[in-house]
Amino acid sequence: MNALNKAFEWITKVAYLNLLWIGFTLGGLILVGLFPSTAATFTIVKKWVSGNTDIPLFKTFWKAFRESIVQSNILGYITGAVGYILYLDFLFITVVESDYVMLLTIPFLFISILFILTSFYLFPVYVHYDMKVLQVIKSAFFIMILNPLPTLIMVLSMFGITYGLWYFQGLALFFSMSLIAIAVTMPAHKAFSKIQEKKAYLNKQKLMEE
Repeated sequence: MNALNKAFEWITKVAYLNLLWIGFTLGGLILVGLFPSTAATFTIVKKWVSGNTDIPLFKTFWKAFRESIVQSNILGYITGAVGYILYLDFLFITVVESDYVMLLTIPFLFISILFILTSFYLFPVYVHYDMKVLQVIKSAFFIMILNPLPTLIMVLSMFGITYGLWYFQGLALFFSMSLIAIAVTMPAHKAFSKIQEKKAYLNKQKLMEE
């Protein structure tokens, strides 16, 4: 019975978090609200994964939203601009019939995959570390490269969530971004912990050498 109550409590929390994401996104007229709401969602999930499960959701979400309005929008729109450029490149490659253009297909696919995989880490890195926007992007890229297993878990999780929401579209109102944030943050958190352990080990080795 306790396990059932606990499961229902977490389902309610995840659903409420998703409603907060939708509400604040719409409250910011999407253009201003989408990325701060996403950052706030990842902030909540980061606290959950770190063991802080009893935080007040609305108060914490609102505080994270306010604090991230500028930086998260810069991060989000830089990412969106790069994604749009890649989309235009995709249209160019598929529309123009030329052997020279076809040579660009493999480099385009390679860059696109790197972009998508790096994007998975952007908001987890943003809420975990105190960094400038360009540092967030650079760190997200290198963490993605150095942690193939967590990245693979993210990819599989995203496929699973997308598949589930495609067939049960009514659940998207309650379990879309909040569920995605959980699926991305958990493996990202493991990657961050692994990096921290390596840093601690290297610092220990350095002190022993001195």
